[in-house]
Amino acid sequence: MTFLNPNIQKEVFKKKPIKAPILFEQLSKGDITALSQAITLVESKLATDQQIAQELIALALSKSGKALRIGISGVPGVGKSTFIEAFGKFLTQHHNKKVAVLAIDPSSQKTGGSILGDKTRMEQLSQNPHAFIRPSPSAGNLGGVAEKTRQSMVLCEAAGFDIIIIETVGVGQSETVVKSMVDAFLLLLLPGAGDELQGIKRGIMEMADVIAINKADGDFEKKAKIAASEVRRALHLFPELYSGWTVPVVPCSALHQKGVDEVWQKLQAFETHLHSQGLFEHNRRLQMQEWFQQLLRTELLEFLLKEPELSKKMAALETDISNNLIDPSAAVQQIIKAIKAGTASN
Repeated sequence: MTFLNPNIQKEVFKKKPIKAPILFEQLSKGDITALSQAITLVESKLATDQQIAQELIALALSKSGKALRIGISGVPGVGKSTFIEAFGKFLTQHHNKKVAVLAIDPSSQKTGGSILGDKTRMEQLSQNPHAFIRPSPSAGNLGGVAEKTRQSMVLCEAAGFDIIIIETVGVGQSETVVKSMVDAFLLLLLPGAGDELQGIKRGIMEMADVIAINKADGDFEKKAKIAASEVRRALHLFPELYSGWTVPVVPCSALHQKGVDEVWQKLQAFETHLHSQGLFEHNRRLQMQEWFQQLLRTELLEFLLKEPELSKKMAALETDISNNLIDPSAAVQQIIKAIKAGTASN
């Protein structure tokens, strides 16, 4: 059993809120328990926890930004968890890297519940002293990521992790928010399952920085090579990337540890390319702006919902919309007018 650091334990037993500086001190020393508790505070909806979380993030930002952030997505059944475990073991064993995995599990639309089974699927990596796996529920958020993924990344970086992996829920038109919070986006495809044909379509394919055809072993090895060729041809139909990068396609087998090293080489090459073009830091600045805008949208909506008069007006408009008395666009304009009128009166 893992126990809390004595300093943190004292705070818990006193039944007082944990002080952010104490928790941050332990977190910055690489204390996994402190990191887990910090992320729990960040994900909490309680106002008291959120206040501590904001203090933690403010402290952690000074020690963040040094890790390579990698987003990994792929269709269900492509073997994301198997690949991440193989990839994580490779990085810790052969490159002496500390790897944090933020795995996003889909939440039930009815109950909000989530299985959070990634530690079970990555059993070996979860026991690795140089790795940290944190499953989080998507809680209905679009983009294949959890609401607090950005904050969790900052905390992992402050704890000294070199590689931060974001495993998304799965591939879809909404599974793209992760692109705006990572340095490199790795897309996993299956051989012989029709995924190679998806390269002809816009969407998730043209956001990938590196593509890996997983399960390239046994009877599927030949199919994986054919799929890789098909994807490469399809990628030529897309406009050239603004960075000038040519997306590599790598057949691999996470189960047999084949090609995992080449995937890492391609990701490193992409990172080097971004630095050479001056785009690495540029992208990071854009990510911080996107984070600000996302938080602002969320907080503004919550603020509006808490305003008694606006809340009543929104409820009335929702009833009118349900009865086809007004269209949603016109209803939104009424809310905007109400806000402007309230602002002017103040």
